[in-house]
Amino acid sequence: MHILLLGSGGREHALAWKIAGSPLVTKLWCAPGNAGIAREAECVALDVADHAAVIDFCKTNAVELVVVGPETPLAAGIVDDLTAAGIKAFGPNKIPAQLESSKGFTKALCTEFGIPTGAYKRFTNANDARAYVQSQGAPIVVKADGLAAGKGVVVAKTVREAEDAIAMMFEGAFGEAGAEVVIEEFLPGREISFFALCDGETAIPLASAQDHKRVFDHDVGPNTGGMGAYSPTPLVTPAIHDAIMAKIILPTVAGMKSRGTPFRGILYAGIMLTTQGPKLFEFNVRFGDPECQVLMLRMMSDIVPAFLAACDGQLKNFDLRWYPESALTVVMAAKGYPGDYQKGTRIEGLDDAAKVDTVEIFHAGTVAKDGAILANGGRVLNVCALGATVSEAQARAYQAVDLIRWPEGFCRRDIGWQAVEAEKARN
Repeated sequence: MHILLLGSGGREHALAWKIAGSPLVTKLWCAPGNAGIAREAECVALDVADHAAVIDFCKTNAVELVVVGPETPLAAGIVDDLTAAGIKAFGPNKIPAQLESSKGFTKALCTEFGIPTGAYKRFTNANDARAYVQSQGAPIVVKADGLAAGKGVVVAKTVREAEDAIAMMFEGAFGEAGAEVVIEEFLPGREISFFALCDGETAIPLASAQDHKRVFDHDVGPNTGGMGAYSPTPLVTPAIHDAIMAKIILPTVAGMKSRGTPFRGILYAGIMLTTQGPKLFEFNVRFGDPECQVLMLRMMSDIVPAFLAACDGQLKNFDLRWYPESALTVVMAAKGYPGDYQKGTRIEGLDDAAKVDTVEIFHAGTVAKDGAILANGGRVLNVCALGATVSEAQARAYQAVDLIRWPEGFCRRDIGWQAVEAEKARN
């Protein structure tokens, strides 16, 4: 098969690595890709936002499947346009992609189909939003309705913090994404990531994972796109897994189908494990980043037939198999992230780090120049490892991190801490 992968981050490098390992693939391109992806696929300088150019490339190169990595092209309807041109594409259409591109859309769906989530209200002006926050008190969560690159959510500990967030959003900090604001109940509990592969009717759960959103150790500092992840997580017991499928994933898939807008692709549920059971706090409509990296390391099955079965509505007789080992990834980011950071700094020692047993290094924001690897983003590298336990995977990942010479970079040193503590308690 000829396959085109869209995207340029760590998630896409992990997908490229997994797709390239399929015996079904004869040619893999990635647009636009990065320095690491170039080892797995031919990177092409296509503008992913130019749907006509993507379609033209697919027709010229006899592309049989397009895999869409990030959320922005999904929200822009690239799958609709590819399908209309007769090109098979993995990912949801524009309307079901609103599960991620509109917080209000998701909340309305939860209300309609009885999916457990936090209480909420939607606002189009700051005065009403402020009055609601004052009546509810804090902690409370303020969200820009639209896509804001993972930065449009403020968990406000005080009413003042919430008011500042409301002002920031309505004053245009996130552009169009903040034209409507959703304010919702703060859900105390443990946060996990739950993924399902969907074909419009059937949903197959993937392995469980947990990511670490805060920028610094001990879960302090501002939220980020994710500073690390591990899989599986001990927080998802068989009973919790079944409850998430029965109360959140399956009702969403059935609800979208009943609306005439079936969901095909990866449904990523951000779940809070509360004392009342699992509750949804967000949906994403693509693999998580960095959760995708640990899932790809643990997936035993060939991913290409899974993508095809989801596109073709054939998941009901499909099965995915997983390696029993634990996987863990540490994100190395540019100093200053998620705020301002420097680009173009030199990274050395990657070959030495990659020699550590079971380690895979996925590039998230890199560029190759004159034989050197340079940082080209906020989150720059994903240093991943497998182990018989999370503790073993963690030790290997940090052994590799310590071999990377990049003074302008930093990482958290406690990825997987909850699972490591649980393992110590058992031993």
